[in-house]
Amino acid sequence: MKVAVIQASSQIKRNQLLYDATRSAVEKTDEVINFGVYPQEETLSYVQVALLVGLLINSGAIDFVITGCSSGNGMNIACNTMPNVISGYLPTPSDAYLFGRINYGNCASLPLGLNFGWAGELNLSYTLAKLFDGPMNTGYPQGEALRKQRDAKLLLEIKRSESINMIDIMEKLDEEVLKPIWQKQDVLNYVIENGNNQKLWDYLIRKI
Repeated sequence: MKVAVIQASSQIKRNQLLYDATRSAVEKTDEVINFGVYPQEETLSYVQVALLVGLLINSGAIDFVITGCSSGNGMNIACNTMPNVISGYLPTPSDAYLFGRINYGNCASLPLGLNFGWAGELNLSYTLAKLFDGPMNTGYPQGEALRKQRDAKLLLEIKRSESINMIDIMEKLDEEVLKPIWQKQDVLNYVIENGNNQKLWDYLIRKI
């Protein structure tokens, strides 16, 4: 599995912690790629980061994204507006464990400022550890696993049926919104080099 880490500019100071905790939580064979956002980069709002998440997932370059903002809620909502992105808001280890087992998600948004006080790094580490604790999408509890799996798959079908694609979304946005995205070369290059969505590949090549 390929896992991306990328958070909003409001929580740049948490980037290394978020990356380290993710790296510790996933399987040794998984690849974790840190896309910042870094201090030297132009400010990226949670909406702009969500667009980058949409590119990473819809290109097929990344399987799962770990992200967040100050509250975690804004990023979660924004990511869920992207086609084919199922994001969960995960403030606690139990939330993370249930999301990982039940919801067929591919994105997790964490609160990186709200209630991030003394020992906040421990809660973050424990939360990510429970997210990746064993096989995903197995259903929970065991007695209701099949029903939970059916419901999660139905939700995926509904989302796919109502979603427009990433190209159409980005074509409708103002260039000032997109400017910082076109400057996020590490994400764009990774998508171009590792993605398998030819239409999205062609679009990005034209744009950059």
